[in-house]
Amino acid sequence: MISVRKMLAQYDIHPRKRLGQSFLQDINIIGKIVEIAEPAGDETIVEIGAGLGFMTEELAKRAERVIAIEVDPRLAAILRERFAGQDRVEVVQTDVLKYDFSSPHPEKKIKVVGNIPYHISSPILFHLLDFRRSISSMILMFQKELADRLTARPGTKDYGIPSVIAAKYTMISSEMTVPPTCFYPAPDVVSSVLRFTVRNDFSLPDEAPFAKIVRTAFAQRRKTLWNNFRRIGLSDEIVDRLFAKSGIERTRRAETLSVEEFTLLTKRWVEIGADKFLDKKKGI
Repeated sequence: MISVRKMLAQYDIHPRKRLGQSFLQDINIIGKIVEIAEPAGDETIVEIGAGLGFMTEELAKRAERVIAIEVDPRLAAILRERFAGQDRVEVVQTDVLKYDFSSPHPEKKIKVVGNIPYHISSPILFHLLDFRRSISSMILMFQKELADRLTARPGTKDYGIPSVIAAKYTMISSEMTVPPTCFYPAPDVVSSVLRFTVRNDFSLPDEAPFAKIVRTAFAQRRKTLWNNFRRIGLSDEIVDRLFAKSGIERTRRAETLSVEEFTLLTKRWVEIGADKFLDKKKGI
């Protein structure tokens, strides 16, 4: 098999820093990621950042269909040339943040695999979560620092907004650590592969307030819940009512709350109609 470096040289392509391009070149790691994804013969896999198509090729050996998303027109052209005549592979040149993940199968869930650009990894993850009803699982590679935050538990220093949002909608497991030497060019950071299994519980009557509650609770990390909710323009009476109905002690800090407690707080927020009591000048 031709190497990443040789293929880049063949097409006279130089990795673009502004796109965060760092190509996974270790074939063993690529194989392990495909194994973690567990592609089946009746499944569609959407691959984010297909690059030169090394992982695309391995996924296509086992999945019914692979949609290879690539924003770089130079690489998209290589992918189309490489997989010309292969009905299993569809190349889509687009910004992943503009891609509709419900489009491949409106009535069937897909899997997502990707070595995603680290400089926009959080926006990509939240974009994917917006389409969670169309996704069964995601195997994604992150900078280890962010991966540690996503898998953090309540009461730890890494636990924060990404931890809560991701854990609300998915079950997360850390699958492997990948050193910089597995990439070309080698990044300055260690990487981690995470598996996200999307939950089927969509119980919140209105999911929009959940992120609002989490952001408010963590607005000033060392402040109590009471202080953070007052600073957005709620009166003492409404804040007291919110925490009394939820049974959550208002003197706690956000980092101590479980996902279940954030969910309960959100439900009580909706019940008392807290949005209408917000000071719109301070709002969230």
